[in-house]
Amino acid sequence: MNVGKSEKQEEDFRQTPHVNINPFTPDSMFLHNSDGKCRRRKRIHWNDSCGEDMEPSDGEPEEETMRPAKRITITESNMKSRYATEFHELEKIGSGEFGSVFKCVKRLDGCIYAIKRSKKPLAGSVDEQNALREVYAHAVLGQHSHVVRYYSAWAEDDHMLIQNEYCNGGSLADAISENYRNMRYFTEPELKDLLLQVARGLKYIHSMSLVHMDIKPSNIFISRTSVPSITLEEGDDDDWSSDRVIFKIGDLGHVTRVSSPQVEEGDSRFLANEVLQENYTHLPKADIFALALTVVCAAGAEPLPTNGDQWHEIRQGKLPRLPQVLSQELLDLLKVMINPDPEKRPSAVALVKHSVLLSAAKKSAEQLRIELNAEKFKNSLLQKELKKAQLAKAAAEERALFTDRMATRSTTQSRPSRLIGKKMKRSLSLTIY
Repeated sequence: MNVGKSEKQEEDFRQTPHVNINPFTPDSMFLHNSDGKCRRRKRIHWNDSCGEDMEPSDGEPEEETMRPAKRITITESNMKSRYATEFHELEKIGSGEFGSVFKCVKRLDGCIYAIKRSKKPLAGSVDEQNALREVYAHAVLGQHSHVVRYYSAWAEDDHMLIQNEYCNGGSLADAISENYRNMRYFTEPELKDLLLQVARGLKYIHSMSLVHMDIKPSNIFISRTSVPSITLEEGDDDDWSSDRVIFKIGDLGHVTRVSSPQVEEGDSRFLANEVLQENYTHLPKADIFALALTVVCAAGAEPLPTNGDQWHEIRQGKLPRLPQVLSQELLDLLKVMINPDPEKRPSAVALVKHSVLLSAAKKSAEQLRIELNAEKFKNSLLQKELKKAQLAKAAAEERALFTDRMATRSTTQSRPSRLIGKKMKRSLSLTIY
């Protein structure tokens, strides 16, 4: 009996498909040991989502054999060009260390997406690890309004392709460059709104026990949507508000766990000093440090240094010189965010509740009201269209009934009229001579 059972387990082992294990999901800790060997664990089957009882008949927990994960390489997942088959490329919208990003329309649904295509070659290289890390992170973190949404990923000819949400406002770095050319910068209310929205995205990322590790303007993306500012009444003209700006965190290639991290240092201009010193005990606070400098860049500061005296001054808690006058309360908040002691920096949770950002939070509430009005406006339009359709249908039915009546009347009048019976009027003509 034992021999037969062993042979059956070996057969099941061979038939188990090879799949990647996402290191950023909680289940990954149960799927493999540090030594990579098979492990056995007790598992009690619970009722599944369909309501079927999966409890063993004897009521005892059963043993399940877990196989070690075999990582699927880029070359093993190659397929016929899905990119060319499913997407029509419109334009190249960016490039960086990882590769290039293209604006594409999907042939099936007609929607626009951003397709990130890695550089070549990838298979077996460090770049492949980073590419897979970004896919893993996107798959776990792509369900928040302030994180760029993830749709799918696949490999073609040693290229990793990632299908993400297309942000029509470009990156924050693009907006800062445009401001620089036009001799302007983000105003204080705009800076507070930027800080609040990105802090909300970081709060979500950190709540998943993950850290971004590469927050900077080129990794913050802008989505602009126009919505009606008020609910329109019957007969009013369309009154559209200015664009609503939503900031989203993207480029998740440096994401790592808070515990047992595998840190890939990001841009040195935004890198906290403790990370450079390989002190990883307060990694979420490194994201806060980078966010402060991101806001400083949006405020119009000169390009940040990659090293040198000014680089060290910033790590000592000194803000770069700004070309505009900001309130002392906002400056104090930015200073504490770059405090040399990471423990003294506020968390993302504390930031979103900070008194300095209350006005921005109220603005967000106002934007929610605007969105609600937009939905009411859409419903109003639909009701108008429905009423028009009902009136048109009623008018068509009335015309058809009128036509039938006229046809019936015409048929009746074409017949000779005959006067019969008591009501027939008689006329007599008498001539007297």
